[in-house]
Amino acid sequence: MNLIENLKWRYATKAYSNIKVTEEKVDQILEAINLSASSCGLQSYRVFVVSNPEIQKKLGADSYNGQISSCSHLLVFAAFTDMSSTYIDDYMAMTEKQRGLDAGALSGFRNGLHSYFSAINAEQKALWAAKQAYIALGTALIAAAELKVDATPIEGFNAAIIDAVLGLKEKGLQSTVILALGYRDSEKDYMAATKKVRLPIDEMITKVY
Repeated sequence: MNLIENLKWRYATKAYSNIKVTEEKVDQILEAINLSASSCGLQSYRVFVVSNPEIQKKLGADSYNGQISSCSHLLVFAAFTDMSSTYIDDYMAMTEKQRGLDAGALSGFRNGLHSYFSAINAEQKALWAAKQAYIALGTALIAAAELKVDATPIEGFNAAIIDAVLGLKEKGLQSTVILALGYRDSEKDYMAATKKVRLPIDEMITKVY
């Protein structure tokens, strides 16, 4: 399977070359993210694409991850800090319209969402939203591998800096995880020729039939 071979090829790239990823490939990765699974289909996060060296340098301040400033494109996954009733109502209305349903056809589902989110606190809502962003991150990693674009998922960053530079707080968002995209510099990346290490499949996987 090409998928498995591509996943064997990918690794968390440590050093990037100065070759830019084409907008066509970036857009394909972004479309894959938009098609990613999310709980209740609510897409409780947004993605910011940064390809400006000066802004990338600011985003990478106070981080040991040089990939933030050296990569071709940086994707910032920012999760909602709240799941408002208005957002749920608007999303349900959009769903009804896209599926050709009568207005209010999804009222039962909508009311269930209202009930669930009104029963949990702000911290729980933020954690739930962040988990959805991580699902999208996984989709982005697979899409990048399929396109032979190198990628590095990164948690080691100063969230306060990223939130401030991108104005996330004003948008009701907070940076959750970021993804560097580009092409490996095999001469400078000590991991480029290193064997991928994983547990034996029978140790990782238990089949219960």
